[in-house]
Amino acid sequence: MTKNIYFASDFHLGSPNYEESRQREDRIVRWLDWITPACSELFLMGDVFDFWFEYKYVVPKGFVRLQGKLAQMADSGIKIYFFKGNHDMWVRDYFTKEIGMQIVSDEQVIERNGKKFYLHHGDGLGPGDKKYKFLRKVFRNPVCQWLFGILPASIGMGIANRWSAHSRAASKAEEVFLGEEKEWLAVYAKEQLLKQHFDYFVFGHRHLPLEIKLSDRSTYINIGEWLNYQSYGVFDGEQLKLEYFEK
Repeated sequence: MTKNIYFASDFHLGSPNYEESRQREDRIVRWLDWITPACSELFLMGDVFDFWFEYKYVVPKGFVRLQGKLAQMADSGIKIYFFKGNHDMWVRDYFTKEIGMQIVSDEQVIERNGKKFYLHHGDGLGPGDKKYKFLRKVFRNPVCQWLFGILPASIGMGIANRWSAHSRAASKAEEVFLGEEKEWLAVYAKEQLLKQHFDYFVFGHRHLPLEIKLSDRSTYINIGEWLNYQSYGVFDGEQLKLEYFEK
């Protein structure tokens, strides 16, 4: 490898208000400017937007600086992968057509420079949270998406924005480490290791940067979020590290 691979998640653009979201977008664009010369691949691992729904002829307004920068990166030859998170699971083909990003609906397994990665936003995995797992199936159901899509955009966006107002991102609740045995994504990663080996498990969703050794040869890394931490992962061909931008 001559260039790095970068991982970021949970920008939650749109939350908790326009002013804070715009400041965060500017910071993200500065980060993308900074990594571009050294970047070969970029994995955006979910909840880039606090809400996103693609109607047939309408997409949410705003976030044009981020989209323009991503288009510029893609045009320069950088491969970009966009994972559906629990806030932006209604992404369809707009970003593929306009920017060239590859959309990832669930997990993605990749191998780079002899290292095997298991990648997922992280929602719906591990023990517990049965209520959300049920809602996830409902929200991802094509019929339910079609029914939401036939609502006028002003009504649909209004419902979604009220829903987002009660999210973790909007509440600014502080996340705390639960201990290795109670961190549900670490538990999930250990279960997967019983089936096959992965050098790295990379997730977002947790809103807390974490690095946990699962075995001598396997590590779970949560790449955190950008409301408080500005954290991301970078793989240089040898190891994956958690780093922080403008902290």
